[in-house]
Amino acid sequence: MPQRVFIGIGSNLGDRKAHYYRALERVAELPKTRIVKESSLYESEPLGDAQTWYVNGVIEIETEFTPGQLLRRLKGIEQAMGRKKKAQTKRWTSRTIDLDILFFDNQVVNTHSLKIPHPELHNRRFVLLPLSELAPNLTHPRLGVTISKLLATLKNDKKVVLMPP
Repeated sequence: MPQRVFIGIGSNLGDRKAHYYRALERVAELPKTRIVKESSLYESEPLGDAQTWYVNGVIEIETEFTPGQLLRRLKGIEQAMGRKKKAQTKRWTSRTIDLDILFFDNQVVNTHSLKIPHPELHNRRFVLLPLSELAPNLTHPRLGVTISKLLATLKNDKKVVLMPP
């Protein structure tokens, strides 16, 4: 039975929009997976050492993969698109593509390699804004609060702006 999953997508190297859309194509090509909805695209001020603003968005998919299987597939897409392995890069550096599992149905996963819900999503406007387009009433399984409420109460001054279509 398909699982409902939300994936955050970001890029701040090269042709950011092209990388974003290529990642969408690759996710859509995964077996036993289909894209249900796509958010608008946003430009967001970078965290950490990155200099170039990110292009960010969120997609909702249905998949028959387990969380671990999906993670491996997404990491494969990242590597195929030029992303270096995590051990080779610092946190919050520039990247061609970043694919993060935000929610996997109502599951809570806490392993060394995978944490669901994404542990930082409630602190990030660049995740909450596009996610609120797709699922404003989705309740965070750990915090017990909806996405729209998380966004309304967010204390984060990083700029996030809607990109023109």
